[in-house]
Amino acid sequence: MRAVVSRVGTAAVTVDGAVVGEIGRGLLALVGVGREDGVDRARALARKVHELRVFPTDDGARSVGDLGLPVLVVSQFTLYADTRKGRRPSWADAAPGEVAEPLVAEVVAELRRRGTEVATGVFGARMLVSSVNEGPMTLLLEV
Repeated sequence: MRAVVSRVGTAAVTVDGAVVGEIGRGLLALVGVGREDGVDRARALARKVHELRVFPTDDGARSVGDLGLPVLVVSQFTLYADTRKGRRPSWADAAPGEVAEPLVAEVVAELRRRGTEVATGVFGARMLVSSVNEGPMTLLLEV
């Protein structure tokens, strides 16, 4: 599994003109699922997001788990695009929707089990994602 994670001041997801997920200061996690991924990788990714120390404090860097900050999780199959050849991305490495959707849901569930407040987008919907990146701080996580 892959995630592009950004430290944000605010982030929101809009579908059909309605805000479906929104957070203040926290992390925006764009989550992609590959064909070989399973529940264990989903839980490992959630743990990484929860424990990622990217928020500076007087005592050193802290995580959303340490600080009680929220995470906005948005599914994004395009993270598995292969763009090495030609001008058209190939999506062959991305898991099909029926495999990916429950794994993205497992990332959300594991974050919640760890005590994190989680907002989400809508799987498979055409979403407008807005964010104010703090830092900027954006990382690629892979498990």
